[in-house]
Amino acid sequence: MEITAALVKELREITGAGMMDAKKALVATEGDKEKAIDFLREKGLAAAAKKADRIAAEGLVYSYIHGNGRIGVLVEVNCETDFVAQTDGFKDLCKDIAMQIAAARPLYLKREEVPAEVLEHEKEILRQQALNEGKPEKIIEKMIGGRIEKYYKENCLLDQEFIKDSDKTVAQVITEAVAKIGEKIDVRRYVRYELGEGLEKRNDDFVAEVMAQAK
Repeated sequence: MEITAALVKELREITGAGMMDAKKALVATEGDKEKAIDFLREKGLAAAAKKADRIAAEGLVYSYIHGNGRIGVLVEVNCETDFVAQTDGFKDLCKDIAMQIAAARPLYLKREEVPAEVLEHEKEILRQQALNEGKPEKIIEKMIGGRIEKYYKENCLLDQEFIKDSDKTVAQVITEAVAKIGEKIDVRRYVRYELGEGLEKRNDDFVAEVMAQAK
């Protein structure tokens, strides 16, 4: 079986192992992902493997304020025990995730949360862009697939490039934390506030009208 970059990436995200270790494991197991996970665990290189079925019901609701109060983030990050939730390592991870949300403005937590109608709208726009660029019909669908992947990376928190290390995604950073801490970690939900967001600037006529009505 061909050992593709995508397969190596998937194994890294599951196990938290390094790129070369993941590739060696896949080569050694002839591309069998489950066997590769076991291989890494036996070598002590996959502390994060197979924790997905554990329950993470502890953790923190972490708050982060940026720019003298202009941007605020609340994010709930879950782990398995209150002991881990109070460690500096877990708190640092929560801070990094909150800073990521503040800086990168993700619209969704993960790609599965993107509404189908939003994806269809994006695909239609991308299809028209490709047609306007004179691209052949036979390659447009492939182009759309690549551009939708880019949309995920720009708008979904877990798929975004980590602001402190662009070689990693946020999901990979969390996986590495799982391997280090030894507990399942989930980002459950978040909210981002930006001062004045969604408000229209009032003009003088509008202010005058309000003042007149108030008299």
